[in-house]
Amino acid sequence: MAVSLLTRQVSDLCLGKPALKSLSISSTIGDALLALKRLGENFISIWNCDHHHYNLSAVDRGFKECQCVSKVCMVNIICFLCKEEHLSNPATALQTPLSVLIPKSPCLVRHLEPNASLLDAIDLIQEGAQNLVIPLESSSKTSSRKKLVQGTLSNISTLHNNNRQYCWLTQEDIIRYLLNSIGLFCPTAANPINSLDIIDTRNKMALHYDDPASSALPFISRSLEIQASVAIVDSDGKLVGEISPFTLNYCDEDVAAAIATLSAGDLLAYVDCGGPPEDLVQLVKKRLQERNLEQALELVEEYSSGASISTSYSSSSSDDEFGMGRSARWMGYSARVVRRSEAIVCYPWSSLVAVMIQALSRRVSYVWVVDDDGTLVGIVSFAGMMKVSGNVQGLWVRGVLIEGSGT
Repeated sequence: MAVSLLTRQVSDLCLGKPALKSLSISSTIGDALLALKRLGENFISIWNCDHHHYNLSAVDRGFKECQCVSKVCMVNIICFLCKEEHLSNPATALQTPLSVLIPKSPCLVRHLEPNASLLDAIDLIQEGAQNLVIPLESSSKTSSRKKLVQGTLSNISTLHNNNRQYCWLTQEDIIRYLLNSIGLFCPTAANPINSLDIIDTRNKMALHYDDPASSALPFISRSLEIQASVAIVDSDGKLVGEISPFTLNYCDEDVAAAIATLSAGDLLAYVDCGGPPEDLVQLVKKRLQERNLEQALELVEEYSSGASISTSYSSSSSDDEFGMGRSARWMGYSARVVRRSEAIVCYPWSSLVAVMIQALSRRVSYVWVVDDDGTLVGIVSFAGMMKVSGNVQGLWVRGVLIEGSGT
């Protein structure tokens, strides 16, 4: 049974998944911002057909087809806008080529053939991949819909390499699949996490409640890369909240001004509960005025008043082409599902299966580990959980395969 589990083709995990929507790497950051909002996506894939640039590996450069080289989300754009020179002129900053947001490491997104095994997918995750790009089976029933998406969304594409569609396979998908077969690696699943060597203390990124939120920017970028979060602690080292890329991903670009002007503790309140309190909005405006960041101030005022956002920075199609009149544009927090900044925690003696269920039920890729008194100990991520479950089953499978071969 375990052999069947880990040698199962990754295409089995892609059934029912939507096709990736993508932008060319030649697009601008403004194009990506509009695409994320109008499509309601958390991430949008970035594709490149120039195989001599943009950090493609030697193997990938030898691959003749277009490649997905990265993914971009609101957090990438927010961190970019938080820089002083970009806050002073956000509209100009959004004209910057999208390629500046592509990380130097090319391993976060990897291509994998649909007939590859689940064990192959786990190996790539262990090497640092966050998303695996898998070709979808073609379907004549969806061909007309493909054309509609292509024609309507102008610079947004779902088709590559001879009209093939692709999907993401994520760490969450694999963990969910492994959880459904949790009995195959018992009693490991019932063991406490502090006995499995998966509590990560090295990547325990934390700020004090009164620290400037801007000091979290390097941590936010790093946590996005490793799919973790930034802990906010009090003077006793007790966990009081988090600045999570997954929460920021549901915010709008005006939160860049909040990060640049508020404390870490105030930022928690700013992004929590579906919208910023009025007193914090006024505090952000005051501090922007003191720093003569007039255009950033205009951005905050547009959102706080519910006004439409200027699209002069983008060459994307008009709202009418998306079936959206000006009065129906996105309205920031009020029209979007927002996660609270309350941190999700477990204890060193919590079992692996309990932590897996906790993370999956809350749609996060990590759980903070705290002591009885709330003192921060570390963090457990999907990558760590996968390392345990994958290693247990992988060793078992490889042993069975070797035994079966007579060697």
